[in-house]
Amino acid sequence: MVSERAMTVPSGGLLPGTRRALLHRLAVGQVEGRTPSLVGAVVRAGELVWADGRSMIDGHSPDADVQYRIGSITKTFVAVQVMRLRDEGALDLADPLERHLPAATTTTGAEAGTGAGVGSLTIAQLLGHTSGLASEPPGPWWERTPGTLRPQLGDVLGAPSVRHPAGRRFHYSNPGFALLGALVSRLRGQPWGEVLRQEVLAPLGLTRTTLTPQPPHAGGFAVHPWADVMLPEPLEDTGVMAPAGQLWSTAADLSRWAAFLARGADDVLSADTLAEMRQPSSGPDGADGWTTGYGLGLHLRRQDGQVLYGHDGSMPGFLASLLVSPRDDLAAVVLANATAGPEAALIGADLIRIVAEHEPRIPEPWRPLAAADPELLALTGLWHWGPAPHLLHLRADRGLELVPQGGTGRGARFRAEPDGTWTGLDDYYAGETLRVVRTPDGTASQLDIGTFVFTRAPYDPASDTPGGVDPGGWQTY
Repeated sequence: MVSERAMTVPSGGLLPGTRRALLHRLAVGQVEGRTPSLVGAVVRAGELVWADGRSMIDGHSPDADVQYRIGSITKTFVAVQVMRLRDEGALDLADPLERHLPAATTTTGAEAGTGAGVGSLTIAQLLGHTSGLASEPPGPWWERTPGTLRPQLGDVLGAPSVRHPAGRRFHYSNPGFALLGALVSRLRGQPWGEVLRQEVLAPLGLTRTTLTPQPPHAGGFAVHPWADVMLPEPLEDTGVMAPAGQLWSTAADLSRWAAFLARGADDVLSADTLAEMRQPSSGPDGADGWTTGYGLGLHLRRQDGQVLYGHDGSMPGFLASLLVSPRDDLAAVVLANATAGPEAALIGADLIRIVAEHEPRIPEPWRPLAAADPELLALTGLWHWGPAPHLLHLRADRGLELVPQGGTGRGARFRAEPDGTWTGLDDYYAGETLRVVRTPDGTASQLDIGTFVFTRAPYDPASDTPGGVDPGGWQTY
């Protein structure tokens, strides 16, 4: 199944009790999931701090350097490639696919008319699975058959290609990411996999993430549901469908990838762009009680009052999960070589929970600002939207935070801009501009947030309140 290798123990790891609890969860997952092997890893503050494995072979566990097929975690790599192109100005997420990939509107496969309507889909819709494209390509099960059965891009689009109105609902589409991989290839002028190696894998040091398996690697198996016997699964090259789930990787490489998704890297993709990818692209916004969602190439999961992001993956013979917890500054990777059985995502979430409970994140110490601008200090304190009180706080880097009092109103953080305004970062005010309105003597009299006016007193008669203020003032009836 895997070669005999000693388990790699990360340096600077966790407390013995934490490691014991993590190993117990991994062992239970391997037994209950009836999987030939199971590997888990935990990343804390961007560093691999624990990795271990369990297998059906007594006295032997696969280590963090053994490759497993990671399935749809591949899509996170494709999404990063597309966002690189966006940040360079080579495309806009609102662009229709046909602007950059004319092949999306032509028919090159065996079925005439398979590309109808696909060219008008936007890149953002493809990234967020809101394009309405079919979930799977036509023909035999693409994950278990050779990619040579679908030699051209048109072969991944069935008839009809679009099953739902574009932009209306989340509908997971593997062909959609095959199209995005082709888009990357066309704009870069090289095969998708080579672009990935040069622009993403090499800069991040992901030397064990490859399109085809490199030893040592696990074999993939199906486990009989009613008997303790196994069946080897085929390991096929999926051809043009590769961007949907082709990659092989290791727990160590995926730990580096998780650290990148959390922090960014200047030579690959910025932290701001990665934060954009984590915003839900369909369904309710962050203020509502959603439990699962999808951003731009990233799966979102709300659990225990926090949002985890990453992606799950499956291919015949393999299951995988990568989850990042920004609140705890933790990430987990789980890899198994079984078609079905172990709950990889649940195991990963439990690994994060165990570390967070046993060794909770120690916050950075409070420190005063290095310097305080008197004009900014004068903005702090009590403001009112109509009758609703809010407190304005001054934070680092000239940032502001508006906090509603008494449970009424909308709170948000605001980033300072060079022109003297601030941009909202959260929920309703995300992307909206905060401007300070001043009197002729320079006193701040109002905060204007996208036309919502905040005044120092409730409906302050001295301020230019939209709609005016009743001249009789506050009254009793």
